Formats: sequence, structure tokens, C-alpha cells
Amino acid sequence: MRTLYTPLDNFFFFKVMGEKGDEVQLLGFINAVLNRTGENRFNSVEILENKTFSGEVKGDKSNTLDVRAVLQDRTRTNIEVQVRNQHNMGRRSLFYWSREYARSLGEGQDYSELPNVLAINILDYDFPPVREVHTCFHLREDRHRDYVLTDALEIHFLNMVQYRKQARQKVNLEDPLNRWMVWLNKRSPPELIAEVVKMDSAIQAANDRMVYVTGDEDAIWAYERYLMALSDRTSEMNYARDVATKRGMRKGMKKGMKEGMKEGIKEGIKEGRAEGILEIARKMKAAGRPSAEIAEFTGLPAETIAGL
Repeated sequence: MRTLYTPLDNFFFFKVMGEKGDEVQLLGFINAVLNRTGENRFNSVEILENKTFSGEVKGDKSNTLDVRAVLQDRTRTNIEVQVRNQHNMGRRSLFYWSREYARSLGEGQDYSELPNVLAINILDYDFPPVREVHTCFHLREDRHRDYVLTDALEIHFLNMVQYRKQARQKVNLEDPLNRWMVWLNKRSPPELIAEVVKMDSAIQAANDRMVYVTGDEDAIWAYERYLMALSDRTSEMNYARDVATKRGMRKGMKKGMKEGMKEGIKEGIKEGRAEGILEIARKMKAAGRPSAEIAEFTGLPAETIAGL
């Protein structure tokens, strides 16, 4: 049964897959993505950083929507849902992968103790632009494609846009990943969702958890506060950009009187926007937001943020 809420929402995906007690469905999902079946399946997973969402999600860096876990062979996983294309997914995914990789080595430990890190990105927009539902990236030598530098890096993308295009034809439900894509897809017919729930015990566990979470008043209240915080942040960003653009136009017009209106306005807008971005970064830093988030939203390098 599907409510008006969807698991293809990073809040609900986290609540269904990323908290203690969600191990059954998380393990089933990871095995499906990695195409591990039978004796090759992973049999255990430990979920990391269990967080309880309070209403105050804005500026609270303890609240994260990434699902983090460790598999039985020490492979660390980071799973993220993105529904809006911010045109940075390649670098963003690599950043989260590298953070997970680096934090897993303690002081004085040998590099050989670094685990493999698996990143899985579920995207509700068309990326990568290769017309595939499931893509996977490794570190390969350019001319010798069979040679992988290390198996430490593995980054997967699940493209829901491409899935919906292909789902217009009959979906092969014998493939575990296809069953998960049916369940994640917000446009799947209810009867098809019911079918995959019956077929797959891990999906049934995820569906039961989804029903419970969406019926829990405290969880829905936290979700509504979370949405409000996102709206507040978007409004702040838009306002700051508008101010920066107007400031830039004023500077441009003034400069244009002396150096030529067209080039002056262009340069002034550029300078004004740069000042506006710095101001946004200062406010975000003052609000206690992490440097990684500031860098993501402003595009500023880490050294500039550190010096604010």
C-alpha cells in the first residue's frame, strides 16, 4: 500500500533504510544493487550513525540523510537519494566517497587497513547521460580497460528517469534490483508494488517500515519541519542572490558610465555576485553549517571558507 509519501524522498528513505532495525531491508537492497545472490550474498550489515530527527533540522549538522553502513567484509557503504539536479552529482558523490574512505583509517594505521567503500546514488533525474538505469564506476587505466587500479572505489548510480522510460515495457521482476526500482518508483501502479512486496521479503520489510513511519505523528511532524527548513534555506539563498544581482547591476551601471555600459554591467554583476556568495557563506558558517555543505551551495574552495 502506497501513501501520499514516497520512499523516493531522502527523509523517508533514511527513516526506512538508515536507522537501527532497518538491517533486513538495507541488506536486501545492497545485495540487489551488487547483483549478489545465493552463497555470494552479504549476510550481515551494521548501520552507522543512527540519528533521530528533531524539528530543528536547519543548520544542525548532526542531522544527515545519508545511509551509512558496514558490510561483513568491512566494506563501507554510503547511500544517498537526490531528487533535484544540482549539476554537481559527479563531484558530490566522489566527495562523499572520499570522506567515508578517509575517516575509516585511524591514526597510525597502515594504508592496507583501508576498507573498500561503496557509494550508491539514487537519482530522480537523468544522470549519468548514458541511457542506462544502473551504472557503476571504478578506477581503470585509460588504455587497458581491464586493469582496475584498486577495488577500493565503487560508485553506483540508479537513474529513475531511465527506469521509468524502460518500465513502459514489461519489467523483469525476476531481477531483484528491478523489484526495488518498482518499489522506489513513485509512479508504480499499486498492484505492481503489491506484487514485488509479496515476492521479496526485504522489500516487504521496507514497505512495512514505510507504512509505520508514515503513520507515526512524530515522524511526520519532523518531516514537515524538515521541509520548512529546506524552504527557509531556499528562500535565504534566493534572496541573497537577488540582492547580489541588484548590487552588481548598480556597480555595473556606475562602472559602465566610465568604461562602457555593456562591459561595465557584466563585470559589475560578476563582482556583485561574488560578494553575495561570500556573504551567503559567512551566514551559513555563522549558523554552524558544515564546510562541506557551504562549499556545495556556494562553490567556494575550502581554504576560502576556512578564512571567513
